Amino acid sequence: MPAPLMLVESPDELPRSADAVIIGAGIVGVFAAYYLARRGMKVVLLEKGRVGAEQSSRNWGWCRQQNRDARELPMATKSLDLWEQFGQDSGEDTGFRRCGLLYLSNSEEELAGWARWRDFARTVGVTTHMLDSVSATERGVATGRAWQGGVFSPSDGTADPSRAAPAVARAIIKLGGAVLQNCAARGIETQGGRLSAVVTEHGTIRTGTAILSGGAWASSFCRQLGIRFPQASVCSSILAVAPGDGVLPDALHTARVSATRRADGAYTLAISGRGRVDPTAQQIRFATQFVPMLQRRWRSLSVGGLEGMRSGHESLRRWRLDRPTPMEHMRILDPAVDRETIRLTVERAAELLPALKGRRITASWAGYIDSTPDGVPAIGETPMVPGFILAAGFSGHGFGIGPGAGHLIADIVTGTGPLVDPRPYHPDRFAQSARGNVADF
Repeated sequence: MPAPLMLVESPDELPRSADAVIIGAGIVGVFAAYYLARRGMKVVLLEKGRVGAEQSSRNWGWCRQQNRDARELPMATKSLDLWEQFGQDSGEDTGFRRCGLLYLSNSEEELAGWARWRDFARTVGVTTHMLDSVSATERGVATGRAWQGGVFSPSDGTADPSRAAPAVARAIIKLGGAVLQNCAARGIETQGGRLSAVVTEHGTIRTGTAILSGGAWASSFCRQLGIRFPQASVCSSILAVAPGDGVLPDALHTARVSATRRADGAYTLAISGRGRVDPTAQQIRFATQFVPMLQRRWRSLSVGGLEGMRSGHESLRRWRLDRPTPMEHMRILDPAVDRETIRLTVERAAELLPALKGRRITASWAGYIDSTPDGVPAIGETPMVPGFILAAGFSGHGFGIGPGAGHLIADIVTGTGPLVDPRPYHPDRFAQSARGNVADF
């Protein structure tokens, strides 16, 4: 039972040239292509499988400011407006709604952390409401229990992961851009030290600009170009249950389980932070840079098996441009679901929200969340290959900030005043932190 996803009809003809080629048609890639196309650029969006088929259709669908890292918050705030504006400008429906996000807790430590974030958020003009016990219990009436406190972020919302990336891809086609599916980018060519072309399995596209928004594949692709990008993937399993009776929150988070209403009335259920780490050569290569993150999260992570190694997205091997690559052998990363996680999620959801008890599971799926050592994405031009822009490592936050990230990438490419300060996202921060720290295999 894979994650639900709308199909995009797109042509197969490969353009010979483009102003910009975007590699990877997840939510970040489609929005980057969309904003470049709106500025009159000839864009080609390449996807080795289907538009949005990996993590962009396998997430919760939350578009939030609440509890964002300070570096991501400006982009999250801008993205909420851009989600709305996209629908108005394009006529396409991503399922975006500012329904508000509800957080409930009986942990004093957790509530204190949310209060500190609220105080910080006020300094940058973000509204979030701390809830006392009475208010939290009232808003959480569907749980049938008392709560010590919580948070309600009224301007945050959700979009539909099954339709968001496909909707943006359709908008790109309307603007005259090319969207090619089942067309893997194998690498690049350079001339005079600058990027001059993108080589695909179906031919070469001449261009001076390429954006790599390849999600969990980004680090291995960068390795082909001699670019060191520390990245690790965490495999997370979630599920959807059928619509049913009962008034439930649109989007609810608790430490034990979280629930999100989908556009069709179904609910996505997940346990925040729970996942497995499949040992791979890439994981070992960057292990020391991820130690602090693993120390914080070790209680919620388990060691996986060999699936990550077999999938090929974290390979250290070099591939040739005239031969099939791992991306052509694995068109869509579709890892096996952790059945124990699904069982536990259903159990906890029924306990938290009695109205969900007995609902039929309509789908369950897993996905690889691409992470950076500091949990903040890498967005920026790589100095080793001028014209090559990295946009990856969104660490489970990419769906909500996809519009802002895409807009920022378009700003970088066109030299326009950036939507937000791009410096906190630049990939060179990892090169600096790794000096003398990790061997480059």
